[in-house]
Amino acid sequence: MESTAEISGRIILVPTPIGNLGDITLRALEVLKSADRIACEDTRHSGTLLAHHGISGKPLVALHEHNETRRAPELVAAARAGETIAVISDAGMPGISDPGYRLVQACIESGTPFEVLPGPSAVITALIGSGFPCHAFRFGGFLSVKSGKRRTALASALDSGETGIFFESPHRIVSTLEILADINPAARVCVARELTKKFETYHRGSAAELLAHFQAHPPKGEIVLLVHAAD
Repeated sequence: MESTAEISGRIILVPTPIGNLGDITLRALEVLKSADRIACEDTRHSGTLLAHHGISGKPLVALHEHNETRRAPELVAAARAGETIAVISDAGMPGISDPGYRLVQACIESGTPFEVLPGPSAVITALIGSGFPCHAFRFGGFLSVKSGKRRTALASALDSGETGIFFESPHRIVSTLEILADINPAARVCVARELTKKFETYHRGSAAELLAHFQAHPPKGEIVLLVHAAD
């Protein structure tokens, strides 16, 4: 296998804004402008971001959860042939509940150069904004659609003594809060909604208090749910 020093191309994972299109680094824009092609979770969605920043004429290729295993070898081969390929998801850091993990694994296994740029993350943004302890936390990704698995994940997070962070659908948040209130009605909960967007909100309170609030005011938009055992 040739050394990475002999390969002129590379794959670069580029974080993109989680809401506000202005939340992108100068380095990320430089990579997107100079890349030979851009792999996108949704080419239509990414087209809006690229157009906003005046980036046009770039070949776009779809890279999502349903084709990542098949497409990763193709992108690795292109990088090894000399292409610089930028990889973006719909929002935030590729690989965090988004495509990217399998591609990174393919790069490591083949000895293909890759870089990971720092940038926006809904997980860290919500954690800091919640006001919950930040010295130790666990991210559980998207909560299961099955109530039994949700209960297990939430109970484990509360028992850990750490701040638990999850992504949740607005259609299930009330039933999830019902589970939390049943496990521990005094547990500290924060529902961070539409982060960095015009209607961003943080709702903080006990599991019982937030359950009552959202039963009366069903939420919309993207939600990050944070939980911590009552002090």
